[in-house]
Amino acid sequence: MAENKNIENELEITEGESLFITLTDEETGEEFDFEVIGEAEIDGNVYRAIMPVDSTAAEDGIVEYMLVKILDDDTLTTVDDDAEFDKVANYFDDLFDSEEDYDA
Repeated sequence: MAENKNIENELEITEGESLFITLTDEETGEEFDFEVIGEAEIDGNVYRAIMPVDSTAAEDGIVEYMLVKILDDDTLTTVDDDAEFDKVANYFDDLFDSEEDYDA
């Protein structure tokens, strides 16, 4: 299982209507910028697919992204339960694959 990181989030809408968030690692204080590339409600929970702003697609066109869960107090947290993670990851993988096929 993934290590649970305590993170704070800060939402920011920028030009072009993209949604960006800055995550701060509470242990180190280091900040990381991410673009929200997808959001979905699954089984009553809201999840976001995010990717680092400075990332690029691999040679085969695959872009790696991370999943976060939005808690009731608008805090983001990692998805630590393996079954929950697999379900959400499969949803986003299917979503992104269908968007790629549509654009072709």
